Amino acid sequence: MDAYSGGAPAEPTVERVTAPPKEHGDSNVVTWDGPNDLTNPKNWSIKYKYLLSGLCCLCTLNVGFASSAPTSAIGFIAKDFGVAPEVSDLITSLFLVGFIAGPTVWGPGSELVGRQIIYRVSMVCYTLVILGQALAPNIEVMLITRFFAGFFASAPLTNSGGVLVDIWDPATRGHAVAIFAACVALGPVCGPFVGGFVSTSHLGWRWVFWIVMIVSWVVTVAVGCIMPETFAPVLLQRKAIKMRAEKPVENAEVYAEHEKHDWSFKGVVNRTFLRPFIMLYKEPILVLTTLYLSFVYGLLYAMFDAVPIVFYELRGFSLGKTGLVFISFGLGAIGGSAINFYYSLQYAKLIPRWKGFPPPEERLYGAMIAGPALIVGAFWFGWTGNYPQISWIWPALALILIGLAVSLIFVSLLAYLVDCYLMYSASALAANVMCRSAIAAAFPLFAVQMYKALGVNWANTVVGCIAIVLTPVPFLFFKYGARIRAGCTFSPCIDLRIAKQLEIEDREAEEREKGKASEAEV
Repeated sequence: MDAYSGGAPAEPTVERVTAPPKEHGDSNVVTWDGPNDLTNPKNWSIKYKYLLSGLCCLCTLNVGFASSAPTSAIGFIAKDFGVAPEVSDLITSLFLVGFIAGPTVWGPGSELVGRQIIYRVSMVCYTLVILGQALAPNIEVMLITRFFAGFFASAPLTNSGGVLVDIWDPATRGHAVAIFAACVALGPVCGPFVGGFVSTSHLGWRWVFWIVMIVSWVVTVAVGCIMPETFAPVLLQRKAIKMRAEKPVENAEVYAEHEKHDWSFKGVVNRTFLRPFIMLYKEPILVLTTLYLSFVYGLLYAMFDAVPIVFYELRGFSLGKTGLVFISFGLGAIGGSAINFYYSLQYAKLIPRWKGFPPPEERLYGAMIAGPALIVGAFWFGWTGNYPQISWIWPALALILIGLAVSLIFVSLLAYLVDCYLMYSASALAANVMCRSAIAAAFPLFAVQMYKALGVNWANTVVGCIAIVLTPVPFLFFKYGARIRAGCTFSPCIDLRIAKQLEIEDREAEEREKGKASEAEV
């Protein structure tokens, strides 16, 4: 498993989850005080876990909202600063470029120094940078602060998956990941709705950023007061340090495994900051999943340009009412979350037989439903939205289907990544966030031109055709995922080893039944 220098988080083994705990080979290694140790995050109360999961979701909603809130105000900002609309489009794009740079620090960094300090530092800096946007005297300051806002805001997106893995076991993780992934899609949807009304009111476009900053301060204070450290290696390291401090002589040889990693500059860089890129290079599951999610994320931000064209320019809606249309997308996203919640309950039923680690491919049902739905939604929106004589309700209904598909794909594939990579999930999500943010950052720079040059109908036909190409991805993994994971470097594949054990148990049970039948005949 140690595919790069510097060591790695301890890999779960099938023995750990199928056999009683055994004494550690080295008595000096600090471990949990038994399976019910309350300092182990997985043993925290359900209410506390829900509180922390809700905080992760709130952070994710907040940064998603901040990424898209200015989209409805871009015209006003361009006019006030005297720049071309194409320049003001960078307000959204540079925020997403920050999403590309940030995960190289925040995701792997959380596996180095822990989740808590990353959350606190990034959220405070993120909120302070938003102040620069509200007070920006020119477009240069606006664009620079938007980049750094995205850089710091990427921390919750990359670390929340790691926190959920830290505190939940596989039996109960599904619904938490489902809600978190839905927030990834819902956050950006809220932005145009609020931004449209605020920027056209007497408050003006600067109040869009003031509102973002106020919300961010509330979330930042909540993070500072509530978010604990959840990363087990760091907690055990703290325990070892405390034991040595309390009894220096008796516990002089006591240590945590996290302390024994290579802490040289090269070791740290290889183990943390390079890991997302190494995983992208070596992990085909991560590559294809990231490609699909990048397209869907880019489509989400393309909708911020397509919807105003369909409803504001072609049908004469006000900016505020155009923002309300995104409620359709939000309703679809909520529906997608409900479907995924149902599948998470079905997944939980597999836990007992699979000794806590069912195949990750069981997470893919939502994405397999969503693929065809996204194709239909893309063509539906394009060919009804392009013609003003067709009632506005039809493209609005298409947005429900697109929102449903986006939510299902996000929830399903992010849960799949978390279950595939477990202790490496923060690095996997970091790689995913970087790539999908790069695609999403590019979309606002050409989406308007594409929709106006091709027309909404043919532009969305292009989108639908790309969706057709990518739709087989979850089906491919559902059939061949186990075989692919078996050859992966960073996937623990616990379910594959449990499957072998289950085969032996089933065969022994069958032989016992045959033996009993033979005895009965005699």
